[in-house]
Amino acid sequence: MEKLLISYTPFETRVGLIEGNQLVEFYVERPSEKGLVGNIYKAKVVRVVPGINSAFVDLGLSRTAFLFGDDIMPSGEVDWDKEGIMITHLHEILKEGQEILVQVIKEPIGNKGARVSTNLTLPGHYLVYLPYMNHIGISRKINNEKDRKRLREMLDKIRPLNTGWIIRTAAVEASEEDLKIEMEFLLNFWQEIKEKAEKVKAPALIYEELNIALRAIRDLFNKQISAIIVDNKEFYEQIKNFLNKFFPHLTPYVELYEGHEDIFTAHGIQIDIKKILSRKVWLKSGGFIVIEPCEAFTAIDVNTGRYTGTKELEETVFKINLEAAEEIAYQLRLRNIGGLIIIDFIDMENPEHQELVVQTLKEALKKDKAKHSILPISPFGILQMTRERKRESLYQIFYETCPYCSGEGKIKSKRTIYYEILRRIMKMGPHIKNKKVEIEINPELSEIIGEEIQYLEDLEKKYNFTATLKPNKEFPIWEYKFHIM
Repeated sequence: MEKLLISYTPFETRVGLIEGNQLVEFYVERPSEKGLVGNIYKAKVVRVVPGINSAFVDLGLSRTAFLFGDDIMPSGEVDWDKEGIMITHLHEILKEGQEILVQVIKEPIGNKGARVSTNLTLPGHYLVYLPYMNHIGISRKINNEKDRKRLREMLDKIRPLNTGWIIRTAAVEASEEDLKIEMEFLLNFWQEIKEKAEKVKAPALIYEELNIALRAIRDLFNKQISAIIVDNKEFYEQIKNFLNKFFPHLTPYVELYEGHEDIFTAHGIQIDIKKILSRKVWLKSGGFIVIEPCEAFTAIDVNTGRYTGTKELEETVFKINLEAAEEIAYQLRLRNIGGLIIIDFIDMENPEHQELVVQTLKEALKKDKAKHSILPISPFGILQMTRERKRESLYQIFYETCPYCSGEGKIKSKRTIYYEILRRIMKMGPHIKNKKVEIEINPELSEIIGEEIQYLEDLEKKYNFTATLKPNKEFPIWEYKFHIM
């Protein structure tokens, strides 16, 4: 069975999906770095660029967002190409200064602003409401034809005329009444969004997506999950209150963890970021894969390593590639790697072996909720694939460009180091009562600690100790020491 572990602190929320005794998905959200995907804005069109069929819109953020022609609902001049694909002339629909409702579909990455769409989606647990569509879609993960037909007929019977819906995987276990209740909630929710949008001037935030914990429950919960375990009482109550109101059938699964040990450690999971994001991953056979995130794509190389099989070379290579295919699917999901991915398998001469490796990769990716597309292995042993990228990968959350090597390598971000210090203090907890704790740090950490000093002050009050910071220019940015007096 699976479990959803939720670890909450005021400075960081961590969510882990556990299958058996293995961490398969890991998400982190920090209030200071909260994502934008799913947010709905009333935006103002800043510039329309006919040459690339796109527009830049102001959301009220530091950078304008990008609206591509394929991401706008066709409410203006429309053509069709030779293959029957609709072509929307965006410059015929939008004008500079126009106010429109948009939803963020991709986070800003690097120097690029967020990508937005006017095709709004409002997700529930069983259904996704498409306010501007007249359509019924069904999750591709529901592959039983009888289930697909039953769900389509059920939804078509209860949906209002000319409304659009997507049936999510979780709906397989839902009754008609379950779908009705959620449908009514989503329709009322859309009405509230429209009314709010009418009252404000662009740019303005109209709806903010749920926090990472509630989003994970809504999107990841399925019949395989036996429990949702939360390690903070106040946050546990918030989650229960939310579920009671919107998804009452999920409330019985929520449990409060009251142990003193870290919730992940207590469930046999070690959250070691360096290990999770290790460049080299060893396979059970003795082979290994190397994962290299690049600016335009992620490169993955498969190697024989220490494998000492006694069979012929082709069989040895085939076995390692099969094992690597399963491990790569796992790593993509765990690290949340998106975009273009290039996999260099060890060369195989047998076409049947190549096909089996591709099928193994596809099968291993079936549990992955992110959309993906896979091409056959090329004559050079290269497999190209894409994986949906909506939010930041773990690399982008936990690492920042190293100032000591000008970007040739990676180090932990200052905020991550500060939060490690806070977690160390929480672990020392009762042992530092009525004591003075001197924290020796690199001076560059002082700024981030100053910005978020309330977290350290809260711990001082909670554990009744006094903290002082001692700058040490000799320390690398990631090094720190505690002196208890």
